[in-house]
Amino acid sequence: MENEDQPRLRSVVSYVKRGGRMTVGQQRAWDELWPAVGRTVGELPDGKLDFAAWFGREAPVLIEIGSGMGETTSQLAAAAPELNYVAVEVYDPGLGQLMLRAEKLGVENLRLLHGDAVVLLTEHVEPGTLHGVRLFFPDPWPKKKHHKRRIVSPSFAALVASRLAPGGTFHMATDWENYAEQMLEVCSAEPALKNRYDGWAPRPEWRPVTKFEQRADVEGRVSHDLIFEKR
Repeated sequence: MENEDQPRLRSVVSYVKRGGRMTVGQQRAWDELWPAVGRTVGELPDGKLDFAAWFGREAPVLIEIGSGMGETTSQLAAAAPELNYVAVEVYDPGLGQLMLRAEKLGVENLRLLHGDAVVLLTEHVEPGTLHGVRLFFPDPWPKKKHHKRRIVSPSFAALVASRLAPGGTFHMATDWENYAEQMLEVCSAEPALKNRYDGWAPRPEWRPVTKFEQRADVEGRVSHDLIFEKR
């Protein structure tokens, strides 16, 4: 039950902090790789995060929210070396696995943030600076009473839009029909965003098929992509 002691941003926080036992490899990644490529959102200093200094170069910044176990994220970062690619995730083993996958692929343009993407965007990202934001298969919270926990809400769409540079993109994907419809409705109503397509976007060939899409296909659900851009 919600109460007055919950954080002020609770209305747009979309995740439950998930623990989980890490493999030996994932723990090694945390011990050896995290200090160079990762930071914790809650431990960032006040003010805007200097991405250029962190990456050691000036390049367009793209933030992916919810990188899961990292299979898709590692491939996407590897395929776009021109981007400063930032993955935000709350699941410790998932970040560990992403580091392992990125290491195997020799990815150098990827940085990881552990924690709440809403806090990151609100407190640590300069308005009007992001090349893009990706949100692939977020927690659908399928029960109607839980829909308020879904991350895509009017306030979240406004927040993302405010952080995008002109022409920057907000790319979403989900295999839950009513969530896709909610995403379409919410983002279409945000004055700072415009849909690149008339409704759903064609599924990009460059986006790897995720385990969620594979499961959805087996269960008879259709995945939808949506791509909005900053006016």
